[in-house]
Amino acid sequence: MSDAAELAHTVAAARGRLIEFVGRCPAEAWTSSPLADDDPRSVAVIVDHVADAYEYLGSFVAKLARGEPVEVSPQIVDELNARHSATVMAPTRDAVVDHLRRSGDRFVALIEPMTADQLAAGEGRVTVTRFAEIAALHADSHRVELEAALELSTS
Repeated sequence: MSDAAELAHTVAAARGRLIEFVGRCPAEAWTSSPLADDDPRSVAVIVDHVADAYEYLGSFVAKLARGEPVEVSPQIVDELNARHSATVMAPTRDAVVDHLRRSGDRFVALIEPMTADQLAAGEGRVTVTRFAEIAALHADSHRVELEAALELSTS
């Protein structure tokens, strides 16, 4: 991605596709666990997890933008995700969409005004740009995975 506005647009577009999926997810599927073999969470919890991820990714981005180091690893992310899964049991569609909008808006607002130097902040694979790319890919990958499991046509 070349600039902050493009990154922000990509994140917002992926979130929009996920919100659209929520709107067409059948009522009986919303509380089901279609990925049970790989992931026991319900559709509702998985989608809300994306909203939660915008929050922790945003905290990583904010630290990097301030010049602070960020410690991130698969174990840290797994712990954050496990905490979410243990505290969010059966969110309603409205609550999930609201959470997606609020946390996604904050994430996009954080990225959008950044300079090229701020986007490059970090070291190696842990950069602001990389976290923004992850935010977009994360929403799309969960949406595609759930659409396939529920045999819903993609939008």
